[in-house]
Amino acid sequence: MRIGEVARLAEVSPKAIRRYEALGLVEPTRQANGYREYDDETVRLVREIRVLNRLGIPVEETRPFLECLVAGGEHGDDCPESLVEYHRAIEDLNAQIEVLTARRDGLVRRLREAAYRRSGVTPPEQVQDLTTLPAGLPVPVDDGAADHLVGLRSPTVRLEDTDGSLIDLAELGRGRTAIYLYPLTGRPDADIPAGWSEIPGARGCTTQACGFRDHHAELLAAGIERVFGMSSQTSEYQREVVSRLHLPFAMLSDPDFLLADELSLPTFEFEGVRLYKRLTLIIRDGVIEHVFYPIFPPDQHAAELLRWLHEKAESR
Repeated sequence: MRIGEVARLAEVSPKAIRRYEALGLVEPTRQANGYREYDDETVRLVREIRVLNRLGIPVEETRPFLECLVAGGEHGDDCPESLVEYHRAIEDLNAQIEVLTARRDGLVRRLREAAYRRSGVTPPEQVQDLTTLPAGLPVPVDDGAADHLVGLRSPTVRLEDTDGSLIDLAELGRGRTAIYLYPLTGRPDADIPAGWSEIPGARGCTTQACGFRDHHAELLAAGIERVFGMSSQTSEYQREVVSRLHLPFAMLSDPDFLLADELSLPTFEFEGVRLYKRLTLIIRDGVIEHVFYPIFPPDQHAAELLRWLHEKAESR
């Protein structure tokens, strides 16, 4: 086959294949007229390079995996040399993570200093870490506030998302949509309000969002068509969260609690402000198929949803 066909089958560019050739990772045969000729084994090798490179292994370091395949291995990591390369790549990534973490923490400190500089208030010495949950958080109990939801139709409620679109919850289309409702997300440059961690189920919105981010591709593969986060915060505030956390899905803003009033969803008050309780709706073909409530711990909820989807698939 020609290089264009290999590129199509392996989902890379012809330029990338020529680079692999220059590095001696793949070797085409030559026809009498001088044209390169590739076979199915080349496609297999190029696919292996692509997968490994996307995992963070440089193209130049994929040679042990390719040699394992050429030697007859079913998988590129069936050989001891490949495992050694895995360890080296992991150590390299850990070193990069340490450097990037130090840079991030430095930026957060400067951000907090700038935010507090003219406030007349001295910032705390420690930067608030929103990406991990503290131990000993109170566990929410099921108060029955969501028992009535399964089987209800998703109402005609139009909410703005962080992409600037209006989403009608009655017109989500076919398939499953996951909407996880949360009270509010904090920011590294602002302190968590006093008493917030003592409210059962309140703490953990950032970690929950990160969980949905990290499992997003798996959720789509398991049957979720769309994922939305949703709170009563403004779209402007939510856009900062989507950008900072690199979320691959949009957030819905419901400052007027339109959905809460339509479906009698559980909310609570904190310092005179009404907020959503943490809850996830699974809407399938316009009808609420399942509700997760209460949710704890929030950082494990996306994995919990993924297990539920797998169980549903196995029970068919």
